[in-house]
Amino acid sequence: MPLVTLRTKCHKRHSSFYYSTLTMNQDIQKIIRNILSDIRVELSDEFDRNFERQAFFNEAWQRRSSPTRPGGDILIDKGTLRKSIGSRSTDNSITFFSTLPYASIHNDGGEIKVTAKMKRYFWHKYLEATGSFGRKKNGERRNDKRTIQLSTEAEFWKHLALMKVGKSIKIPRRRFLGASPEVEQAVKDIFEKNLAKYFEHEFKLK
Repeated sequence: MPLVTLRTKCHKRHSSFYYSTLTMNQDIQKIIRNILSDIRVELSDEFDRNFERQAFFNEAWQRRSSPTRPGGDILIDKGTLRKSIGSRSTDNSITFFSTLPYASIHNDGGEIKVTAKMKRYFWHKYLEATGSFGRKKNGERRNDKRTIQLSTEAEFWKHLALMKVGKSIKIPRRRFLGASPEVEQAVKDIFEKNLAKYFEHEFKLK
């Protein structure tokens, strides 16, 4: 959904009026281009910073409940989601988006259904965790901190792997893109700054 959409129209009635309207329309289009350019820069930076804030501006993300990365940062394991955010613009609008198929479920929250493919992945992660256990010479499992953590992870993956196909898994909402009071204020400030700059230059206002 475009965050900003502006449209301008002019009607021809007289040749002299058409000339002044055309000039004004060119000025308006230039202002709009500058506004959209500033919005792209400002909001691209703010949406990226949400991953550093671990929050959608002031709306903190729900902490991870799984034991796979306890206390670690959320949604930036490899930085793929963060790097996927882009924008596209037309003459009078700009849209921010992510091309990743799983971006929407993280941004909006919701439920996903367990599939046979997911269950195979869960079993793979379970075997990966159990295969990394520290072992004594007699083959018994060690009780060191790393092995205990891996054991907790293994139980977590086993729990998921034993879920029936079709069962729902709830994904909490962790917004990183979208409208908000902070976004609206940033857009408003950019509008006012560009308009003030135009009138100051055009009419020598101080």
